[in-house]
Amino acid sequence: MNEAVLYVIYRGTPADRFDRAYYVERHLPLVRNAFGAYGLVSLAAFYPAKDTSETVAICECRFTDSASIEVAFSSREVAAVMADVPRFTNLEPLRLRVLPL
Repeated sequence: MNEAVLYVIYRGTPADRFDRAYYVERHLPLVRNAFGAYGLVSLAAFYPAKDTSETVAICECRFTDSASIEVAFSSREVAAVMADVPRFTNLEPLRLRVLPL
């Protein structure tokens, strides 16, 4: 079984709304609770060192395997996770799955 990684990327400008405190304190725990039963192993949030990047935030989601990502994002809990996004940003999340080299 190979661990699978999904990055959720928020791209925009420093002028776009992104509430980091809400994201870390409320949204990430919601994601952890929603997807933990489906194989989510860990979450980590990253922000660019400078406000000159088009990337506002990145969340690294590690799952037990690729199938667990499919199950999590097909679950009924995904609706609550997605409904929470407008509470901290006006940016559209972009999901990017990565494979080990």
